[in-house]
Amino acid sequence: MPRRNRRKPQQSRPLPEDGSTFFGSQTVEGPRWTHGEPHIMRHIGSARAQKYYICPECNQNIPPGVAHIVAWPRDTGRQGDDRRHWHRHCWERR
Repeated sequence: MPRRNRRKPQQSRPLPEDGSTFFGSQTVEGPRWTHGEPHIMRHIGSARAQKYYICPECNQNIPPGVAHIVAWPRDTGRQGDDRRHWHRHCWERR
């Protein structure tokens, strides 16, 4: 009689409440003027960067086609108005 292969049920790990893992984001410490408030940060590739943005650190344009970072407060940043687009080097210096 052939043997049956019984698979173990997959145990999924719980997602964070903000869904940041699902969307490819990370929770990190925010800019210094927020006194370390946690922010959700996401990398935006050059192919997905399609608009002009202004970086809050250096007040310079981020033109379309330039890879950058989007960050917003974890606890209060539920609307799109709370998102800020940063140059990668400006985000690293924050």
